[in-house]
Formats: sequence, C-alpha cells, structure tokens
Amino acid sequence: MSRTIISLFEEGVAKYPHSPLIWEKRAGIYDYMSYSDVQRKARVFAAGLMKLGLEKGDRVALMAEGCSSWLIGELGVLYAAAINVPLSIKLNADEVQFRLKHSGAKFLMVSKFQAPKVQLMADKVSSLEKTIYFEPIASAKGPNDLTMHDVMLLGEEYLRVNTPLVEARTLSVRPNDYANICYTSGTTADPKGIILTHRNYTANVEQAVSLIDIPAHYVALHILPWDHSFAHTAGLFVFMKIGASFASVDTGKSPMDMLKNIPINIKEIRPHVMLSVPALAQNFRKNIESGIAAKGAIVKAIFKFGIRVAYKYNGVGFDKGKGLKKLLAPISWFYLNTLFRVVRKQLGGRMKFFVGGGAILDVELQRFFYAIGIPMYQGYGLSEASPIISANSGYLHKLGSSGAVVKPLNLMICDDEGKPLPAGKSGEIVISGENVMAGYWSNPQATAEAIRNGWLYTGDLGYMDTDGFLHLKGRFKSLLIADDGEKYSPELIEEAVVAQSPYIDQCILHNNQNAYVVALLVPSVEAIKKYLQKQNINPNTEEGAKAALMLLQEKLHYYRKDHKFGTMFPQSWLPAAFGVASEPFTEANGLVNSTMKVVRRAVEKAYEDRIKYMHDTPSAKDPLNEQNVSAMCRLLK
Repeated sequence: MSRTIISLFEEGVAKYPHSPLIWEKRAGIYDYMSYSDVQRKARVFAAGLMKLGLEKGDRVALMAEGCSSWLIGELGVLYAAAINVPLSIKLNADEVQFRLKHSGAKFLMVSKFQAPKVQLMADKVSSLEKTIYFEPIASAKGPNDLTMHDVMLLGEEYLRVNTPLVEARTLSVRPNDYANICYTSGTTADPKGIILTHRNYTANVEQAVSLIDIPAHYVALHILPWDHSFAHTAGLFVFMKIGASFASVDTGKSPMDMLKNIPINIKEIRPHVMLSVPALAQNFRKNIESGIAAKGAIVKAIFKFGIRVAYKYNGVGFDKGKGLKKLLAPISWFYLNTLFRVVRKQLGGRMKFFVGGGAILDVELQRFFYAIGIPMYQGYGLSEASPIISANSGYLHKLGSSGAVVKPLNLMICDDEGKPLPAGKSGEIVISGENVMAGYWSNPQATAEAIRNGWLYTGDLGYMDTDGFLHLKGRFKSLLIADDGEKYSPELIEEAVVAQSPYIDQCILHNNQNAYVVALLVPSVEAIKKYLQKQNINPNTEEGAKAALMLLQEKLHYYRKDHKFGTMFPQSWLPAAFGVASEPFTEANGLVNSTMKVVRRAVEKAYEDRIKYMHDTPSAKDPLNEQNVSAMCRLLK
C-alpha cells in the first residue's frame, strides 16, 4: 500500500517503466515521456532544488499551464521533501502575492505566460528567494532568476557527489508530512490554504479506484487546470497508480490558443476518458447539437428520435434495459452504432466516459451523454477531502446522483444540531477518513470550525437515497431564504435553466427573506440574434429587444405548472421576475472563478441595485420593464 505520493509513483515506475505517462505537443506532434523518464528528471530536479538550499518542509509555489514541466516540478519538490503550493493561472498579480506571502513560499516555479504577473510582485514577497522559469524569459535576468534547465544542470552536478543525501531526503518523507497547500478561491473572505498530506492523497487515490476502473492502456486529455483539486488527484495521481497516461493541452503561442486547441487536441489524442465540469460538458453538448442542426431538419429529427429512445432504454442507469425497456434494445443498439457513433467522433471516437466533478450536474445533461454512448459519471468532493467523496462508475451508477460513497470513508447526513438523519432526509454532508485535510495553513480557527471530533463538516447540503446513492443539493451558504424562513438551494434550477435553453448562458437566483425569488440572466446574444432574424425581426431595434425578452420569459415559464418542465422544481422557488445582466459573468470581471463557477456573492454585490429593484418594484415583474429593455438593447447592438 502506497503511503506517500513518492512511493505511489515509484510503484508505478516499477510496474510500467517504459509505458507512456505524459503526452505533450512538441514541434507540432504529440510525443510522450515514460514513467521512468519522468522519474529520472524529477530526481535530478529535486537534487537541483537541494543544491539551491531547499530544505525539508519548505514551500515551493507552482503557477503554470499543464505540461511535463508542471509534473516534473511537483514531483521534484516532493522528492526533496518540500511542499508544493499550486496556484491557478487565472489569478492576478495581487492574488498571487497574497498566496506567496501567506504560504511563505521560498521558491516559485512559473511558465512563460505567467511570468509577467510574477515580475510585478516578486520583490514584494520577502520569503521568495528564487524564481524558476520553465522556459527562458528575456526579461528574467536577475540574480535570483533561473530556468528549469539551470536547475537540472545543478541537480546533475549535485548528484555526482551527493546521491546519498538526495536519497536520504526522499526516504525521510513520511505519510503525515505535508505535500500540498492548495488555496480556496477566497470569494467570501481571504483565501484559506488547505493542507493535504501525502497520506491524504494516497488514501484518496485508493478510495477513487475502489469505484472507478480505468485500464492501464487508457489515455486522457486533461483539459482542466492541473491545480484544480479534482484534476490533481483524479487526473495525475490516480493515473500514476493504475499505469495509464494523460496528455496536456497544447498551450500554443498565447493563453487563448489553449481554448482553441482543445477540440484539435481531442482529435489528435483520441482520449478514452476526460475529466470535465458542468460548464465544459454544456459546451460540448451545444457544439454537438449545433453540428446536427447544420445537417438539416431530417437529420435533426432522426437524432431527436434516437435520443428519446435512448432516454427510455437507459432509465436512470442501474436499471438500464430492465423490464419492458429491453424491447428498445435493438433500436438503441442501432443508433449507438450508426448516427451516435458519428457524433462520438467529434470527441475523438474512442471516448468511453467522462468523469464529472465540480458542481451539481443537471440530470438532463447526464441523460444526453449517456444516450450518445459517452456516459458522464458524476462525482462529488471538495478540496478539503483531497477531494473525492463519492462517484458514479461503469458498474454502479444512477443518473441525477453524485454516486456511491468511496471506500473506506464514513459519511453522515446531519441536521442543524449535528444529529444523523435517515435516508431521504436532507442535511449537511459530514465525513471522516484518511483523505480529510490536516487543516488550514496558519488558520487554527477555521480549522476548528471545519473539523470537529475528527469529522469534516463540508457545508454542503445533500441526502442519501434508499439505493445507497448520494445526492448533492447545493451549499448552505447559497440557500435561498423565503420571507417565512423556508430554505432552498438554487443550483439545480440554475443549472437546468442554462442546460435546457440555448438562449440563456448564465443564471443566478436570489432570495434573502423576500416575498419571491428573482433571477439575473446572461442571455446568449448570438443565439438570440439568430432567432430574431428567423422571425424577420431586426435585433438592433427596441422591437428586437422586447421580442428577445419575451423569448427569455417563455423559457423560464417552461418550469411552471402544466408546462414542459413543470414537475421538476417546487413552484414557490421559481423566479417571479428576471433581470438581464449588463455583461457576461467572466473571470475578467471577477464574477467567475478559476474553476469556471459563477461567484454568487460577487454577482450579488455587483448587481445589488438591480436585485433590489426586482424585489422592491412591482413593475419589475414585467419582463419588458425599462431596465430590461435598456440592457437588452445594449447587448444586441
């Protein structure tokens, strides 16, 4: 049993020395580094870090796009018995500075695209002694600037006479030693540094493989940021454990190239599996449906019929093809091996499944991907749990759930007083196990609030059903609160509105002890313009703006009683008024975080006046109110 990340990796090297570990684009072609190649480079890099004065327990920050240097850099830090501090590439210079100061980072590893941020603030962090650039940077010529190549040369020199010292340092790593400090997004307060030990990670890897079976010959394309806790554990360490390989996205010549390269790289790598989050899954679906629609009305109708048949045949997953459903087996097989097979080629043609994480996933989205033959096995976790708590898998899955709880792990659903609740009752998800964090870095108060008597209080709302599947219902801190004190989590409604309407890109519901719920919508401007043009309405007129607003109203009414989705949600929690946002929620304006989640509190603050208007002004219930018409006119120009 692997007790440290180093022993986990070393065992992988012993079993699969010549197998590919990481695929990377070089000179326009994907090539791989084997397990033993990465091991050798990581050991040399560790020796170089030691030559530079890195001691056991020192912190080394890492801010870069996913690449072989990212992997070698982290493993090198761990081989040197130090602590990695992975940072999101979406952070600005001030946010990076806070994390470097708070963690007391001694060294910083950085890619060329992130170098400008570092150069704005590196001299303001007193603990920072060296900056190690993955590539040569013309502006990085200071006495404390090095390249990764420089460190590797130092490592080779150091190993020639100090190999026993390097080996002794690596052997000194213990299971309870800190491996990683990963920071929360800090959307409601200063970011907290989550301390994860070597054993936290290796325990979570063992828990993950208790549910998810990935053969050693599989290759994944890792499109999520590698500092993302889900991508870090499930994407890197789990793959090392099972002997599989993964590819990085081609960074190109600028950060924007990465997004453009994802569909290209999918066709080049032809992955068997990808890790995803709801926002990415929704984009994949929209692209698939757009491609089908472009082939004409007949193909679109055939596709929709096949989807309906698959929905009935698949059921909720674990009842697939059972009972009368088996009569649909021939039609389902026909579609899977004809039209849906062509559709799957958009995702490389070898995709077996997605592993989903990061938020509540709309069951309709799960049904869609299941129907075309690429199931999305949703899971649940949080960084404080390393992060995987539950997951669906090929042999045990239920659509609409977050899966079965990993083993071994203790999980309770508790009421407001901390008392366990029976199956079917919603409460706070509370867990205990070896994957629970050691605490928050330099924050004993927050640690004591989160971990009580060995149990991690997640702050997430959920319940266990009678089939043994966990269902996530949202965050306690995100709850809508009616004027009578009743509470409801908005995420399921928000996810459904976005997933089921091509005319709405983002949605936030709000109610804080008000008489009714309101919604703030970000329209899909291009889709609305196409709709208006088909109706022979000029988008650049007030008439066009009003027609667009009535379209949005129609889509929201789908969830009202006796309408298309009228049984999905309690009627009292549907929005009585909606407002059109002045611009999309993005990372640039601080309304979306690095994991592509809308930051609710930031949106509520930015649109405080607009939300107050919707709650306090009766005329705001009219979708054609002055503020909506004005906002829509600006967006459609």
